[in-house]
Amino acid sequence: MVSSTTKKNPPRVLVVGNYCHDVLIQNGTVVAESLGGAASFISNVLNGMSIHSHLISKVGFDFKYPTTHLPIVVPTSKTTLFKAYFDSASHDDIHHKDRILKRVNACDPIKASDLPDDQRFDFGMVVGVAGEILPETIEKMIHICDSVFVDIQALIRVFDELNDGVVNMVDLKNSGFYHLLPRITVLKASSEEALVMDVEEVRQWCCVVVTSGKDGCHLYWRDGGEVEVEPFVANQVDPTGAGDSFLGGLVAGLFHDLSFPDAALTGNFFGSVTVEQIGLPKFDSRMLQIVTLVLEACQKMVRDEVLCRKAQTVNSENAKFVKAAGHQQFHASLTTAKQVAKPVEDEHQRDISNSPKSAEQDVVLNCNGQPKLFVKHVYEERIQNVESKPRYK
Repeated sequence: MVSSTTKKNPPRVLVVGNYCHDVLIQNGTVVAESLGGAASFISNVLNGMSIHSHLISKVGFDFKYPTTHLPIVVPTSKTTLFKAYFDSASHDDIHHKDRILKRVNACDPIKASDLPDDQRFDFGMVVGVAGEILPETIEKMIHICDSVFVDIQALIRVFDELNDGVVNMVDLKNSGFYHLLPRITVLKASSEEALVMDVEEVRQWCCVVVTSGKDGCHLYWRDGGEVEVEPFVANQVDPTGAGDSFLGGLVAGLFHDLSFPDAALTGNFFGSVTVEQIGLPKFDSRMLQIVTLVLEACQKMVRDEVLCRKAQTVNSENAKFVKAAGHQQFHASLTTAKQVAKPVEDEHQRDISNSPKSAEQDVVLNCNGQPKLFVKHVYEERIQNVESKPRYK
């Protein structure tokens, strides 16, 4: 759902992390192979929300996927490859406790010199998955981005090459990145990854977001403040990429000037949609249209609320972490958007009842007690991938 107008505007989000080839294996059988890597899931969300981004990713000579963002091809390397092993018992476990993840191949790291020198970005996203992010790379992102969001997996993952590349985690203090925490904006971690850091200590340096799958997420910031953000009901099929889509949704919400709790709710929304599909999800365009309208409506209300707080000399630093008056209604509106989406397997089996004419509907949205917004004439439109030749290193 990338509009022609966004292509004319400079990108406001910089996403840094390698594309991957993901192989999902359950009970010894390959059930799916797809484009992977946090960068792919995040750009999928940003593209769906028509947020223009610039992505830096390296792949090998064997990379075959069409993508909207051209990767840097390293002719002497293979594309990063992960194999994720599940068993039936772990099928519904979003914490991945029974998942074994192995890095089979690793493409080249992303260096500071790979980043643009002549651009500035509102948001920078550090989303490596296979050890491809270097401290110098984050240093440069801090320099060229107003706010930097870091997924902790880019910092703490280590790989046991003597055991087929099994992915393990190192304590954050021993990662070689700990000194950079005071200079980043947000550190995101799953509840499992949060065990390798002291949240109470890290929150003194930056905002910490801990995702808990079906239980939503928690936000922690300075001065001891914290808030729990509720989840969305989801029929989990594959948890891969849920945290990445969450982070993409979080930034999409902040892009629309939402408070952190509302932006995190947007992240929970996209995470819940992701787990209902295998591999990189295909978002229903009607759902995306409704979500965009909801965010734009809330954006205006948030701006009005900020002006009111300034007039009342309210502490804006803490206020941006407080749930807005219409937070629950915002959750209800996103739930409505999710219900509009059709299952992916039905995409090619729609009958006359799903024609554009019959797809017209009134979706009642209401944020912060403002007048209700009615969305009409929502039509099905496939999200297109732009196929073109990758860049070469």
